[in-house]
Amino acid sequence: MGAEPGRRLLCFGAHPDDCELQSSGLAALWTGVGGAAQFVSMTDGSSGHHELAGARLAQLRRAEARAGAAAVGAESLVLDNRDGELLPSLENRRKVIRTVREFMPDLVICHRVNDYHPDHRYTGLVVQDACYMVMVPNVLPSVPVPDREPAVILMSDRFTKPNPFQADLVFDLDSVIEKKLDSITAHESQVLEWLPWIGRYSDELPKAKDERRRYARDRAAMQSATEADRFRSELIAKYGEEHGRNIRHAEAFEVSEYGAPLTEELSRFLFTF
Repeated sequence: MGAEPGRRLLCFGAHPDDCELQSSGLAALWTGVGGAAQFVSMTDGSSGHHELAGARLAQLRRAEARAGAAAVGAESLVLDNRDGELLPSLENRRKVIRTVREFMPDLVICHRVNDYHPDHRYTGLVVQDACYMVMVPNVLPSVPVPDREPAVILMSDRFTKPNPFQADLVFDLDSVIEKKLDSITAHESQVLEWLPWIGRYSDELPKAKDERRRYARDRAAMQSATEADRFRSELIAKYGEEHGRNIRHAEAFEVSEYGAPLTEELSRFLFTF
C-alpha cells in the first residue's frame, strides 16, 4: 500500500461505531481532498446489544462498520478482541503497531485514556503505548518501520478527571455533515436499537422505521451542533468572527504528546481543506 505524505489518516475506536461517532466528519474532509482514511475497531462489537449477541451480532456490526466507513470514503478494519473485554496487553499493542506500520498514516486518532468505558480507556492506552514503539525496528521486526512518525490526536469527551479535554483542533463540518450522518446511521443496530435502549430513550423513537432513522439522524446532527456551540470561541479564533459564529456543526480534537509534534507547518500540510 502506498504512503503519500499528508494523505493518510488512521482512526482507532474501541467499537465498530466509535470512529464514525467521533471523527467521521474529519475523515470526510480528509478524503474529500484526496486523502486515504481507515477506521479500526479494537473490538468486535459482540456485546453492544440487548437482544443480539455473539457471532451473529459481530457479523452484523462488521457489515455496519464497512458501510459507515464507506460513507466518508474510508476503509474499515475490525479486530477480533471481544467487546467489553479489551485489555492493554502486549498482544494488543503488537496488533496496533502492525496496523500502523502497514497503513503508514500521517495522523492517528484515538480515545483519551480517561473515559467511562474500559474499552475506550484501554484503546487510548494501547494506541498511545504503541506510538513510540512503531518507530523501533527491533519491536515486531517482521513488519518494516515507516519512514515517518505519525502525529496523534484524541477524540473529544466531557470527562474532567484527571484532566479535562482540550480543544487544540476544531473543524467546520457544515460542508460534510450529511456524510457524517450517513456514516453514523449506517450503524442501525446501535442508533436505532442499542443506544436508545441503554440510554433509556427508546420510548422517544417513532414507530415507523423511516421516522426512526430520521430521528436518529436528527439526534446525531444535534450532537455535532452541540460541539460547535461548546467550542464556539475556538471556531471563531480559527475561522474568523463572521464565519466562526455561523458554523453549525463541528468536531474537536486534543493533540497527544505521544506522537510527532503537530507544528503549525505540519498542520497546514495535513489539513489542506
